[in-house]
Amino acid sequence: MLVASGIGWRDPWPADEPRFALIVRDMVASGDWLFPQVGGELYPDKPPLFMWLMALCLALTGSLRVAFLLPSLLASALTLLLVHDLARRLAGRRAALAAALTLAVTLQFVMQARAAQIDATVCGLITLGFYGLARHLLLGPAWGWYFAGGFAAGLGVITKGVGFLPLLMLIPYGVMRRRGWQALAPMPTGGWRWSLAPFGFLLAIGLWVVPMLFAVEQRGVAEFAAYRDEILFHQTVTRYAAAWHHLKPWYYYLVEVIPSLWLPWPILAFWLVPQWRAAWRARDARVWLPLAWVALVLLFFTLSPGKRGVYLLPALPGLAVAAAAALPAIYQRRGVARASLALAAVLVTATILAAVLPGAREALAKEGLPTDLPLMVPAAACALAWLFVWRWPLFAWPAVLAAFALSFSWTIAPRIDAVRSGRAFTQAMLEQIPRDRELGLMAYKEQFLLYLDRPTWNFGHRRGIEEGGEPADAARWLAGVHARVLLAPESLLEPCFASTSRIQVGRSGGEAWYLVSGTPATDCMARGEAARVRRYVPPP
Repeated sequence: MLVASGIGWRDPWPADEPRFALIVRDMVASGDWLFPQVGGELYPDKPPLFMWLMALCLALTGSLRVAFLLPSLLASALTLLLVHDLARRLAGRRAALAAALTLAVTLQFVMQARAAQIDATVCGLITLGFYGLARHLLLGPAWGWYFAGGFAAGLGVITKGVGFLPLLMLIPYGVMRRRGWQALAPMPTGGWRWSLAPFGFLLAIGLWVVPMLFAVEQRGVAEFAAYRDEILFHQTVTRYAAAWHHLKPWYYYLVEVIPSLWLPWPILAFWLVPQWRAAWRARDARVWLPLAWVALVLLFFTLSPGKRGVYLLPALPGLAVAAAAALPAIYQRRGVARASLALAAVLVTATILAAVLPGAREALAKEGLPTDLPLMVPAAACALAWLFVWRWPLFAWPAVLAAFALSFSWTIAPRIDAVRSGRAFTQAMLEQIPRDRELGLMAYKEQFLLYLDRPTWNFGHRRGIEEGGEPADAARWLAGVHARVLLAPESLLEPCFASTSRIQVGRSGGEAWYLVSGTPATDCMARGEAARVRRYVPPP
């Protein structure tokens, strides 16, 4: 109900979803799975494993609308199963059920599981690595699981660079073992076998890196060499140490992310902290090894100047395992049940206010969304769920969250999909352009390319945002042939296109878009680079 209810009811929505869906569609059509491309240009921002998984789902289902959400669904199910199994082995069946269900109704977990972004998948692989190492360090010796944990961490790296995070568990393990903590696995010396996890880690990374490096050398093209350097260095080390966007203060996660996106954990912390304090006094590694790992993950992301809320998602499964032993007793307390009822009431109130206040309709109109949405349906569904579980208040938060997820998926998402996905805008724009005219896209949104019915020209992926040289290249292209028209956002019309003819075709992504024709400014045409122009042909 919480995750799968969204599948098949909508197309990819910004942010990120259209980009990955576009890459995957073209990957399956072209057969080139080693070098992902966006609009005819290599895409070096992320390693390809997540895109491979989505492409496999597309090849199996034949439906992009279904396939693009499947990796997040499967990865979230894997995460919950691993948390349940590890918690069961450490603290028993009741603790395992409590930990898995609490994780399943954590706000950030649900949000990312319902999205086709990369984070749910990398969270699943990091959790698999965490599970493998925990089976060895807490329940072992289990050298096979130790190797599997390292291999899963390597798969995480070729999904997103931070996949190595499970290996951080070895740091607190070494400290706890030296200081004689309880509940650590009775470990023999091990010798060479301690290298199994690093070997598995490198082996998994090599599954992608070695063929990619070999292909770059074989092709001998500068563009592919630049792709190699960008994805191996700039998008990893440089992105972490000297981030150029999403810059946040050091306290961002503690103040803005955890108190809201990690609900209900911040409320449960009132009862969990005393239990964790007792586990510290008892030197119980079953609690504090996962908890120390969560703290290291938080510290790792805090030290980078670039921060996003989703970066912390992989820490949630470790938190659930650390809390598992205490949760059954905590959930017997009347105060916890009342807190669940109160937290659910906040969500109910928010949905009702969104349905009745005029400001909500104004916000919808500003975004170009339908103003006649049945907002009372989610409000009524949440209110009825809250009233239904009044006699079982502990279940208020899960019930109301599920009611919102279902009602949104079935009543709101289909109504806003055409606008939110960019499908309506793109189709309306194409209808205004005769097929005998060449169409160029400046600072385009990835979702536009998903709905094209003809070849187009563009000037690179996200250059209008990140470099600023794209308008000059577009000006040179537009002036080259009379029968050309350029789609451009209003924010980039000046100064290169100040004297051209322009027709507004609509709004998308909070911005007005224009069809531009005529002669651009001379200095812009002179600065333009013909080599930056890309021709993109959508697959049949």
